[in-house]
Amino acid sequence: MGELKIVGMGPGDRDGMTIAADQAIREADVVVGYKRYVQLLAPLYPGKSFCSTGMTHEVARCNQALELAQSGRLVAMVCSGDAGVYAMAGLVYELSPRFPDVTIEVVPGVTAATSGAALLGAPIGHDFAVVSLSDRLTGWPVIERRLDAAAGADFLICLYNPSSHTRAGHLRRACDVLLRHKPATTVCGLASRIGRDGQSATVTTLGELREVAADMFTTVFIGNAETVVIDGKMVTPRGYATDFRHSDANTDSLCPDADTDSCHSDANNISRHSARSAEPSPARPRSTLPRHSARSAEPSTNRRLVREGGGR
Repeated sequence: MGELKIVGMGPGDRDGMTIAADQAIREADVVVGYKRYVQLLAPLYPGKSFCSTGMTHEVARCNQALELAQSGRLVAMVCSGDAGVYAMAGLVYELSPRFPDVTIEVVPGVTAATSGAALLGAPIGHDFAVVSLSDRLTGWPVIERRLDAAAGADFLICLYNPSSHTRAGHLRRACDVLLRHKPATTVCGLASRIGRDGQSATVTTLGELREVAADMFTTVFIGNAETVVIDGKMVTPRGYATDFRHSDANTDSLCPDADTDSCHSDANNISRHSARSAEPSPARPRSTLPRHSARSAEPSTNRRLVREGGGR
């Protein structure tokens, strides 16, 4: 009986790969993947056997991985980001009934929604939706309907595959849908080339985003009604600070010993015995981003990209 591990490589450089992903690749007899990813991995794993296919050959790639596992080998099939997010895990399971002797395991990785969010600050601190703008496998009417529903419910929205040379206008079309429900001043962000030379994070507005020439190496974040800019970072409050400021809870109930001097009934003073370990620092005033400005993070150096999305 063979074993196939579907491995999420993370967003880019070696540091973004999980320990489990690295171990799965090291232990594999053979590694299967999209040819670009194989080219990036080969120098990191000298002596490892690799098999690759090109873009649009996803079914052949998955069948090859299953066939190798069926022959008794331990196979690692690598995907960018997370193996289950716009990647190959689902397709492998769809094809797996033809290979009953193969054991399948999914090894998760860091997807662009979270790695890109970290570059921008904290943009997805509340409910969010992820939508791919690639219409290769999903028709644009379906994509538009999902964007409209997410925007109408004021979800934070993370856009994968915002543009390519064959669909340069998709991000603009998506913004037009979102503008039906969100004001042009809505805070937005772009995380580009995550984990490689030229990595950047830019904060902008929905109105300005409509004119941005994004590419397949960019992940786009659309804020909700509460999203703000703090010190140049895109931040969506969860509500904790507001909850604390408006709480009328008696802190005596949080103290293990209400008779000691260490407990105080003053609701503005949380003692060291409180379930909340420290009083938060004074809240910074929430800033708003001027309509016609954008802020970019310093690009990182010495990083390499694994492109995420598009079902690789």
